[in-house]
Amino acid sequence: MSFEFMWAPHVHAEEQTELDALSLADQTPQSSEQQRSYQFFIEGMTGLISQKDSTENIHPSRISIDVNIDQRLNQQWRAVVANRLDLNWQAGQDEQINTLKEAYLSWQAQPTLLFDVGRINQRNGMAYGYNPSDYFKADAVRSVVSIAPSSLRENRLGSAMLRGQYLWESGAISALYSPKLADADQQHSSAPFAPDWAASNFAARWQLSFSQRWFDGFSPQFIVYREAEKSPQVGLNFSWLATDALTLYTEYSGGRGPSLLQSALGIQGQERFYSRVASGASYTLPINLNLTLEYQYNQAALNQSAWQALAQQTPLYWAYRQHAFRQQDNPTQHNLFLLASWNNAIWRNLDLNLMLRRDLGDQSLQHWLEARYHFKTADVAVQWQSQSGAAGSQYGALPQQHSLQLLLKYFF
Repeated sequence: MSFEFMWAPHVHAEEQTELDALSLADQTPQSSEQQRSYQFFIEGMTGLISQKDSTENIHPSRISIDVNIDQRLNQQWRAVVANRLDLNWQAGQDEQINTLKEAYLSWQAQPTLLFDVGRINQRNGMAYGYNPSDYFKADAVRSVVSIAPSSLRENRLGSAMLRGQYLWESGAISALYSPKLADADQQHSSAPFAPDWAASNFAARWQLSFSQRWFDGFSPQFIVYREAEKSPQVGLNFSWLATDALTLYTEYSGGRGPSLLQSALGIQGQERFYSRVASGASYTLPINLNLTLEYQYNQAALNQSAWQALAQQTPLYWAYRQHAFRQQDNPTQHNLFLLASWNNAIWRNLDLNLMLRRDLGDQSLQHWLEARYHFKTADVAVQWQSQSGAAGSQYGALPQQHSLQLLLKYFF
């Protein structure tokens, strides 16, 4: 996996899901067809990537086939399957990558008691651009088709697990266990249809979560997570509906462990307590324009002086960045995320989205713009991406300068 996959023209790589800010790119049109037990679409993409070193432009293309089935077998049992196949072409080469996102059985033993077993995409966290408490995200992305956070959360491998949930009127508690099925240092399979257990089940893991509504508009969630032979991590998610238009939120994870550099380079050393935070505000204007500003802090990442020093050691620098990307973790300590989503902008069925990421240390920038028009059974979208900054900075070091993509998604 190379780090330029963040550009995502084609490459390798349920609580609060309504807060995924860029889910527009992955949801079906609103219609009565949504009541069906399956959702199926085919997406085609063609693009152009310009390089910073003045080499020839890259012309990637892709066809993706995505199916989601949620079939009730009887009053107590459901079967869920979600799968995505990406067929990619670039520079005369082609590859196929299949991602089995979910495949599990669900048993509703009682109206308030549920059990699930199989491959499940367990998504934690309510922040928009960075999810410290999403513990099952590491190494789970086989094929990156978009840098939109919601796409990375949705289009990834689920983990084999057993999960139980108990619900009541004002809260819920859940527990899960995910067994080890392959060694963590085992080579990830590049075979198109490999289950890739080394990515999803590299260690025995368990998680407990508890959520309770304290008052209207405030329902915090507490998480305890542990991976075999590692210290437990504690997660916290809460949002507060301050007004009808303003939501404040914070997502936190903390626990003892190695620094990001230690884990990236295999450096043995003393572990310490590290905190990771994403905190922000989301405001909705009367014109259907939602603005979100989010501050992101990763104590386990490099500070500015260490980041600048590492940039002088090219092999170690890229090894560190690749590891951070696989972990879906920020490589530097302080970052800012801005999102603007305008539904029915200018005219009906046209959505405009802007995403901006800024490294507050090296001041590098990443911009992502999308215009998407919804037809009854299809979406047409244009996406543009740009990255800028000094050599060795988080976004300025990437070899690509601009990216343009045209996408057509057809829903069956």
